[in-house]
Amino acid sequence: MIIDGKQTAAQVRAEVKQGVEQAVAQYGTPISLAVLVVGENPASAVYVRNKIKACAEVGIRSIEVRLPESATDEDILVEIERCNADDSIHGILLQLPLPPHCHEQDLLAAIDPDKDVDGLHIVQRGRLFCGLPALLPCTPYGVMTLLSAYGIDPKGKHAVVVGRSNLVGKPLAMMLLNANATVTVCHSRTVDLPAVCRTADILCVAVGRAGFITEDMVKPGAVVIDVGINRVDGKLCGDVDYDAVCAKCSFITPVPGGVGPMTVAMLMKNTLTAYLNRHQ
Repeated sequence: MIIDGKQTAAQVRAEVKQGVEQAVAQYGTPISLAVLVVGENPASAVYVRNKIKACAEVGIRSIEVRLPESATDEDILVEIERCNADDSIHGILLQLPLPPHCHEQDLLAAIDPDKDVDGLHIVQRGRLFCGLPALLPCTPYGVMTLLSAYGIDPKGKHAVVVGRSNLVGKPLAMMLLNANATVTVCHSRTVDLPAVCRTADILCVAVGRAGFITEDMVKPGAVVIDVGINRVDGKLCGDVDYDAVCAKCSFITPVPGGVGPMTVAMLMKNTLTAYLNRHQ
């Protein structure tokens, strides 16, 4: 079965829109998300447009703060601190990647953790690690939401996560662990990766290499979650050899149209959650 991320994301956005209307009616102030953009990265420009469009759709006010490519850490910190101090702003998103001269972790750490709707602050990561309520990183949060939407319970399953990035692999592994899966994290130094992948009931892949997971690496009946987005000959594709693998697994996410649409939807949900946390 194909896991339809577009449909599930639309359902999440509809729920968020209803939640926004109820929250604003109850507390009397609009919900606002500040998006800080440094430089002119073309891919970032597309993502930012999608986020601003999603905000408009669900009733969240978006505030775009643009800084030049030459902006220093100090320039960016001034804007972060301004947003931190502004009580009318409930979520802050620092669009990644930043220019090479910027210190990403230091800047992320400067964001008020309770406004960190990207779920990348070390405080939010600590809450996730401890199994406490947290604003979760949007892409792995989207993966978990897709599993739930399709009735796929990780409890007792062996979940293999290929990729150990701070953005996806590590937090996804922790979310699966918190959902009572037995989790293995694989990476470039893993010995006999195909053999490990074949043990997975749930195989999640986020390595950024087109067609990296082949049919022989997938156990029959496995759930395959492809987080990768690659462009080959002008077309988008994932980290999984979709055509070969889809006939062997029980569920699979396509690229595009799988995990991708969920990321922005979960950002909207996190922004609503941050607003509610402020008022409750």
